[in-house]
Amino acid sequence: MAPALLGALLCAGGVTVRLTEVEAYAGESDPGSHAFRGRTPRTQVMFGPAGRAYVYFTYGMHWCVNVVTGPDGEASAVLLRAGEVVDGLDAARTRRPEVRERDLCRGPARLCRTLAISGEHTGADLLDPASPVRLRAGPPVEASRVRTGPRVGVAGAGADATWRFWLDGEPTVSPYRPAVRRSPRPGRPAP
Repeated sequence: MAPALLGALLCAGGVTVRLTEVEAYAGESDPGSHAFRGRTPRTQVMFGPAGRAYVYFTYGMHWCVNVVTGPDGEASAVLLRAGEVVDGLDAARTRRPEVRERDLCRGPARLCRTLAISGEHTGADLLDPASPVRLRAGPPVEASRVRTGPRVGVAGAGADATWRFWLDGEPTVSPYRPAVRRSPRPGRPAP
């Protein structure tokens, strides 16, 4: 499902973005997924139905949005990593002033900030025209433009999965950064 989302239009907060980069997560079988340890209050929405938004808070400061893609009962989601603002540029600029246009949605946290997506949108039906966050088909994307590579910031098992997809030549695609192994906090054993 992930590559099929490239070129789709995500609309929220008076802004429309054409998706240029996404990243897939396979739920309970994927150590990189939030659902790897099973169903929790936080991950419940990832278990279906498909077409819902899974929004999470990261690093104590950023929101990120995923599209739930699996059949009911099986967690899977696609992280929306980057896009190009195609409508609502003035609204986007009020949320991210003094930022170059290519950087407005270049990365999952920037995308959410530009679209004013936050935790209140978790569970939103992205396919409902009345939803505050909507996903629509965009112009077709040439298959020859789709590239794939490892996911950003995923360490350990699953780090080599080439489940990040982007449109070649798009300036809005975020730069690849491998995971950085952190030292354990003092007083805690190493993993």
